[in-house]
Amino acid sequence: MLRAVIHNVQDIATEVIRRTGKEKPADAALREVLKQIPDLAPFDATEVAKTVFIYYRWHVWLREERGVVAKMRLALRLNQRFQDNEASVPLSELRAKAVPAWTADCLEVSDDWLCSLQREPKLWLRAKRGQAGVLAGKLSGAQVSPLLGEALNYQGEEDLFKTPEFHAGEFEIQDIASQMVGMLCDPQPGETWWDTCAGEGGKTLHLSDLMQNKGLLWASDRAAWRLQKLKRRAGRAKVFNYRSVSWDGGAKLPTKTKFDGVLVDAPCSGVGTWQRNPQARWTTTVEDVRELSEIQKRLLANVAPSLKPGGKLIFSVCTLTRAETAEVVESFNASQPEFEPLIWEEIKLETGRAANVSQLTIWPQDLGGNGMFVAGWRRKKV
Repeated sequence: MLRAVIHNVQDIATEVIRRTGKEKPADAALREVLKQIPDLAPFDATEVAKTVFIYYRWHVWLREERGVVAKMRLALRLNQRFQDNEASVPLSELRAKAVPAWTADCLEVSDDWLCSLQREPKLWLRAKRGQAGVLAGKLSGAQVSPLLGEALNYQGEEDLFKTPEFHAGEFEIQDIASQMVGMLCDPQPGETWWDTCAGEGGKTLHLSDLMQNKGLLWASDRAAWRLQKLKRRAGRAKVFNYRSVSWDGGAKLPTKTKFDGVLVDAPCSGVGTWQRNPQARWTTTVEDVRELSEIQKRLLANVAPSLKPGGKLIFSVCTLTRAETAEVVESFNASQPEFEPLIWEEIKLETGRAANVSQLTIWPQDLGGNGMFVAGWRRKKV
């Protein structure tokens, strides 16, 4: 136990930072350290997490300081100054220090995006279908989004994991951009869908809710431990219309079932999560981007035969690089003539709206959540 030698938020955050590196991301180090301090108050644990992520959000500004503690204190001062007045940090500094140099060759680096990366991330909840208003009335500090009916921005101080509403399965913690993916899938009750890279099941549970727990939903992942977490989450959320199966992403599919819809929420570089996960800015490389782009292309090609005529194929990634978004779409279009673009008539964003599009880039400033790219196709009926 660390409790005997660590007494305050600063000491705990320092220990997390010392354990963090390319092989151990900050969030993993955070879980490791906090697990060793079981009697730490939830509020203090939240402050530790905030301090660690602020440290990495202002990482390049701290290079002249000596020692983790001095760097951390400077990061907290810079962060507070920016939150009070964003103009206090010149855009030229943001361009030089907020993201690695390689990003300029891989995506559009706008002033709005850079500013969004230095803001404190919002915490989003997803209520059960049609229950957002009721949930907002129960959770102090929860506000329903005007853009997505089941999304709530939570600004309260209660430990959400200890609330009766959480244990009753009334909500999930899910970023608003991820919720947008489910809405664009638009699965219908009674259909058969496949969430191919389900992970711990956030989007699987959302798809099931949209399907009103009717029909059949396959969830696959290469990691058995993630599917075990999905099983526990599904039990709490009272999701019964799914089955889980291991799949490594290869050409041999886990089932011969033909689907009304397939979601490929593919492994990616995670550039869209750099506001929430700032340490990844300094560990992700352009080589990662290239490798993941090829994996995404293979995944789409492998699952394409599993669609029924008229079935929908949805591709999503929480990244913004051209290699993992537009180039993947171009490759699929060129190699899969039996598919045609799926058109979404209108998508509302904080920064405006998109109309009659088959692919959508959601920047963090568009919804107040992660960056996300979504594209859709429909298998031709001919």
